[in-house]
Amino acid sequence: MAKNDVKLLGVWASPFVMRARISLNIKSVNYEFLEETVGSKSELLLQSNPVHKKVPVLIHGDKPICESLVIVQYIDEVWTSSPSILSADHYDRAIQRFWAAYLDDKWFPAMRRIRGAQGEERQELVDQVVEGLALLEEAFGKYSKGKAFFGGDQIGFIDIAFGSLLGWLRVTEKVGEVKLLDEAKTPGLVKWADCFCADAAVKSVMPDTEKLIEFSKFLMAKMKGAPPPKN
Repeated sequence: MAKNDVKLLGVWASPFVMRARISLNIKSVNYEFLEETVGSKSELLLQSNPVHKKVPVLIHGDKPICESLVIVQYIDEVWTSSPSILSADHYDRAIQRFWAAYLDDKWFPAMRRIRGAQGEERQELVDQVVEGLALLEEAFGKYSKGKAFFGGDQIGFIDIAFGSLLGWLRVTEKVGEVKLLDEAKTPGLVKWADCFCADAAVKSVMPDTEKLIEFSKFLMAKMKGAPPPKN
């Protein structure tokens, strides 16, 4: 398929946009990345996602697909060449979707709140995130079957859902001065994170931690009219 037939609207720092980019890379799909300006919404974005008005939006032909995990599943179903992102087994697919939902609904929101919290609230959030990592460590041991990824030998659905959040996990650790991914407590996840970030489908789109820190500072100061940092 021609590159111009596949477009992705996004922001370089967004972990949700990264999910779509990784999936397209896994499938070797040529696409055009259309960078949105932070703080404003393009007419194409508003037309393509009138409900949420958010990135990412995948445009395939003239048809927009919204929401990161929906996009990942769409990519896997449309470009059926190997490797598959979701399991062929119905039960395994349900488990993969369960963990992706847990990450988006519970784990990531708690992690995002750590930096702005103080005192007892902050400690409760840290504990919640660390407990979640312990659950993910257990799940990794179960579903990876001793291999590099949750998906086995290759990156799968849980890997993409979780791995896309690693950049912001590192920002939280560095800026918040807190250790979340600990080799003593979650050795499997530490090794997995290294493998994930080194994968050819990931390393070209995984943002640098320092650039993400600059970006997060801009988000906090954007009401003052500061220009966004570039990737």
